[in-house]
Amino acid sequence: MNNNALDLILRSDKNKVPEGEIYGINGPVVTVPGNPGFKMNEMVYVGDLRLVGEVIGLTSEKTTVEVYEETSGLKPGEKVVGSGSPVSCVLAPGIISNIFDGIERPLNLIREKEGAYISKGVSVDSLPEDKLWETHITVKPGDRLSGGSIIAEVRETRAIVHKVMLPPGTEGTVTEVCPDGSYTIKDKLITVELASGEKRDMTMCQRWPIRVPRPVERRYSPTMPLVTGQRIIDSLFPIAKGGTAAIPGGFGTGKTMTQHQIAKWSDADIIIYIGCGERGNEMTQVLEEFTELVDPKTGNPLMDRTVLIANTSNMPVAAREASLYSGLTLAEYYRDMGYHVAIMADSTSRWAEALRELSGRLEEMPAEEGYPAYLASRLAMFYERAGFVKNLNGTEGSVSIIGAVSPQGGDFSEPVTQNTKRFVRCFWALDKSLAYARHYPAIQWLSSYSEYTKDLSGWYSEHVDKRFMDYRNQLYYILTQESKLMDIVKLIGSDVLPDDQKLTLLIAKVIRIGFLQQNAFHKEDTCVPMEKQFKMMELILYLNKKCKALIALGMPVSVLERYDIFDKIINIKYDMPNDKLEMFEEYTEAVDRFYDDVLEKNG
Repeated sequence: MNNNALDLILRSDKNKVPEGEIYGINGPVVTVPGNPGFKMNEMVYVGDLRLVGEVIGLTSEKTTVEVYEETSGLKPGEKVVGSGSPVSCVLAPGIISNIFDGIERPLNLIREKEGAYISKGVSVDSLPEDKLWETHITVKPGDRLSGGSIIAEVRETRAIVHKVMLPPGTEGTVTEVCPDGSYTIKDKLITVELASGEKRDMTMCQRWPIRVPRPVERRYSPTMPLVTGQRIIDSLFPIAKGGTAAIPGGFGTGKTMTQHQIAKWSDADIIIYIGCGERGNEMTQVLEEFTELVDPKTGNPLMDRTVLIANTSNMPVAAREASLYSGLTLAEYYRDMGYHVAIMADSTSRWAEALRELSGRLEEMPAEEGYPAYLASRLAMFYERAGFVKNLNGTEGSVSIIGAVSPQGGDFSEPVTQNTKRFVRCFWALDKSLAYARHYPAIQWLSSYSEYTKDLSGWYSEHVDKRFMDYRNQLYYILTQESKLMDIVKLIGSDVLPDDQKLTLLIAKVIRIGFLQQNAFHKEDTCVPMEKQFKMMELILYLNKKCKALIALGMPVSVLERYDIFDKIINIKYDMPNDKLEMFEEYTEAVDRFYDDVLEKNG
């Protein structure tokens, strides 16, 4: 995108404010006869209450507007007034630790002003404009700056230093610099002389259209994992920083809980949680829990590096559709500062349902199951904004997107799940039978996959162990063999299996319960470092090797099962502290003693 086009997007037309009258109202869709001068995707104010809306259709006969608020009470003839700019996010210090609705209105401020319920047409500043921030200016007169250049630093929270940047598309020379001190987001920090000769004052605040991706210098291939501390994810189905993942699952399978664990324990710098169309009581629980959680890295509140966007199922559906793009814009803004940001979108199915409802109101031709024909392209637009990039200012950052999918009845063949699989490279399929058996995370290892394993193998070799991927493949092979053998067991029982196949079932049980299953409420098991994950895999495979040797000597599996070594290995996740990995030597010696004891007593 060239600078002129970008400037037109970002700057309002102050000479003329287009204005029209409401002709028709169909739920959140409002029509205006003709075209009073609105632009596509322009933000408009609808009716006497000045409800926020967006232009989504323009013809010579009518202008179509989707309204992000409840339209009950609107009447034909009321005014629709343009703003001259697209729907945008305000970007400045004050975003982190805040709770917004789908169009970046702070819910805490709305509660103070309006009470427990959001009234129609409520107008509040997205960010506090009177709060003073201690600011350190990082440029001096004569410096040549371009879009993305860092001009100041602000301690936004205890965990995050906010780096004030020159808006993309701006280029010039610094002519004036204010001294370090306390400033609001609207105060002048520096003055820049543009190439045209115009002098422009720069503040902490900038606006960016939510549907326009922020520019970067280049995109990198994924080579670094987003370490989550969840064994089945990190070891079997890893996601890269800048990667995309989907968590599909029916009701009660643990989508939200899995996202909570990733949000709390992953090595992302900033978490943006988007509650998109979820139940109000569930979103309330999320808001309450996140505000009470302690960041395990720093001991500070987790909210010091978290942004929450709440758009519940009883809020207007149009705002649900905008909430994902608002969250993406905030994520890209902090990525441009050099941070690694993880987005939790819960859930994209509710977002797709909002698209379907709006499409129906617009009388568009429905596609599969009533979803609009452009469902796939909208999902692509969302997930393609993830990535590990080099920013315009030379820093490196990433946006990782983890989207929950809620297929009705747990049917993964429905359109949202199937189209999501086309655009994500990591698929963590939740299984209701595992969830009902209290096996969490309920990720079904046979239905899940990650296309990042090959890309990340170099990182695992360098930072964990060269044998990591080999051990991972061996564990996965045992699990797939168990699945095939269980089909036989269900038909004719396990007694007919030879001992080597019985051993496969036994070791697979150790893997499932001792490695894949994880207790989010246990101090040592809730988050496991990569070194311990590797040692656990190594020990399980060492036990398998010793048992195979005993089977080869003619020892029946029934004899091996009498020993408690299998339960001992399973309980490593609870019994061994994460900071005392030297204890693995004791467990290795216990496996050797088990081997010698079996030979001595049964040889």
